[in-house]
Amino acid sequence: MSALPTVLRLKLPFIVAGFLSFLFSVWLYFIEDNTTAGIFVGLWVPSIHSLGTLVLCSTDVPDRASRADIGA
Repeated sequence: MSALPTVLRLKLPFIVAGFLSFLFSVWLYFIEDNTTAGIFVGLWVPSIHSLGTLVLCSTDVPDRASRADIGA
């Protein structure tokens, strides 16, 4: 069995957490008939994915001061 690529291994916790949040929100909304809680938990999905993007994005972009120094 081959190991997962590093990129996928880093993204997997955020993907799984977002999917579980989605399933939990559907369960709350439809099964438990708690629409307010279902909508609230459903809003976690984009928040989790945004957190994953923030944590995993590359930060090797030069800041504004250094770009201004090079004339860009």
